[in-house]
Amino acid sequence: MAISGLCLFGFVLGHLVGNLQIFLGPEAINKYGHFLQSNPELIWPARIGLLVLVALHIWSAVKLEVENRSARPVAYGEYQPVGSSLASRTMLISGLIVFCFIVYHLLHFTFKTESINLTHQNFAAFQEPIKGMPTETRLDIYKMMVTGFSHPAVSLFYVLGVGLLCLHLSHGASSMFQSLGWKNKAWAPLLNCGAKAVATLIFLGYISIPAAILFKIIK
Repeated sequence: MAISGLCLFGFVLGHLVGNLQIFLGPEAINKYGHFLQSNPELIWPARIGLLVLVALHIWSAVKLEVENRSARPVAYGEYQPVGSSLASRTMLISGLIVFCFIVYHLLHFTFKTESINLTHQNFAAFQEPIKGMPTETRLDIYKMMVTGFSHPAVSLFYVLGVGLLCLHLSHGASSMFQSLGWKNKAWAPLLNCGAKAVATLIFLGYISIPAAILFKIIK
C-alpha cells in the first residue's frame, strides 16, 4: 500500500505541474498536451501502470480494513479516538470518494463525455491549427479547461474532490514513511508537519486553476 501510494503521490505532483502550465497561456499547455497525446508509446503504458497502481492501492486498503476489523470483532462500547486525526480515521471513505471523483474527472477531460460536462459542448471538437503545420490540428486544451471550469458546479465539485484527495494525502504521505520503516520518534513531528504542508500546497495549486477561471483571471 505504501509503495503504490508513493507512486500515485508522484503522479499527483507531476499532473499538477502539467496543469499549472495553463497560467503560461494556450501555447504552453496545448503543446504539452499534444506531446502526450501524440506519443501513445509513452502515455498508454503510463495509463495502464496508473490503473494497476490504483487497483493495488484500493485492494490493499480494503484488505487492511478487513484485517483491522477482524482484530477487534467486538466494537467499542463508546469510541473516543485518542491521538488520531480526522484524515487517518477517514482514509478508506475519503479514498473511495476520491476514486469516484477521479472517474468523473477522466470522463470530463480525458474521454470528453459531453453529457456530464454541463456545458452542452463537445470538447473533442475544440481543435486548433499547429504552428508551422497549417494542415494539422491539435486539441485546444486551454479552451477545454476554461470552458469546463466556467461552470460553478463543476469547479466546486473539483475543489471538493481535490480537498478530499489532499486530506487523504496529508495522512498517507506521513504514514507511508512509517510503513516503509523510514520514520522514527526524532523525525516523526517533522514528517507529519511536512506531509500536511505539502498536501496544502498541492490543494492550493490545483484549486488555483478553477478559481482563476471563475474569477476571469484566465479567460
